[in-house]
Amino acid sequence: MKLNTANLILKTNIDIAENSDKLRGFIGNKFKNYPLLHNHFMQDKVLYSYPLIQYQILAGQASIFAIDEGVKTLKDISSDINELKLGKNHYNVNEKIILEKEVDVKTTNTEHHYKFLTPWLALNTNNYHKFNGISMWKDKKKFLNKILIGNILSMCKGFGIIVNREIYPKTHLDEVSVEYKAVPMKAFLGEFKIRFKIPDFFGLGKGVSQGFGTIKEIMDYDL
Repeated sequence: MKLNTANLILKTNIDIAENSDKLRGFIGNKFKNYPLLHNHFMQDKVLYSYPLIQYQILAGQASIFAIDEGVKTLKDISSDINELKLGKNHYNVNEKIILEKEVDVKTTNTEHHYKFLTPWLALNTNNYHKFNGISMWKDKKKFLNKILIGNILSMCKGFGIIVNREIYPKTHLDEVSVEYKAVPMKAFLGEFKIRFKIPDFFGLGKGVSQGFGTIKEIMDYDL
């Protein structure tokens, strides 16, 4: 399926020290009339579909990634973002760049090679205990592979994409410790190969809107 995307890159006077949840909080509060920015339709209703706005801070640089309907929202607000107040720090936005692109999300006959730019939150309350109960790493790897497939299928469901064939993941992951909503959690960084086309900067797993699980394809010339 073809999808429209836009990436708003915010170049600030100094590198950003905070995590992307602070960026999400600032933008969501500043533009409360745009539900896609904060995933709340009304005070008592939360949108649980795949986030069409994803906040990312990579190498000290902030960006807001938008998909389909989120692209219009991103364009509507971009001219009004001239500063970022994140925690105790204040940043001037000296330059804004919007990169628009039509991308494809689909199964493929060949493997695509990806890396996680940010930690992947694969585990929830239920599967966390199951994962910790597995003693052999090869079995933990199989468990994570199934979760990865589930994350991709969940993403596809949000766009109405039907996946009717095996996509055969291969993973090389390392455990890392992170905080999600102020709670210490186990996450994973590394690479994976899969017979599926996922556009750059899409997120997988929990906390996607806050910049977790952001992926980028590794091309042959990157190796």
